Amino acid sequence: MAALTPSPSGVRRREPGARGRLRIADRVYARIAARAARDALADAWRGRAERGGPPKVSVSTPGSTVLVHVAVDLPFPADFAALARAVRDRVTAQVRGLTGTRVSEVVVVVEKLVPRGAG
Repeated sequence: MAALTPSPSGVRRREPGARGRLRIADRVYARIAARAARDALADAWRGRAERGGPPKVSVSTPGSTVLVHVAVDLPFPADFAALARAVRDRVTAQVRGLTGTRVSEVVVVVEKLVPRGAG
């Protein structure tokens, strides 16, 4: 049983860790990850008339960590490894920074390459 401590007003309150827990919905993680992926690729798309589609994100939360799967379109030509690394790093940082949840893995899949002048 959690210890009760008196507050300045005299009301007894539970210790912070015993008050309950925060459950973040998977769709919240997905929205944060999608925004982070878009932001990570913004410079790569800058100055191009054609753009790729929005990132497609799915997440799973095994235990106290989150696993993120991001499918993106990339401009061609480009350094795909650097762009994928930027997406992975940005998604990890944003999810961790905004939710405090450890990101166990970010899988980046390139769905489509968009050549300059396409569309």
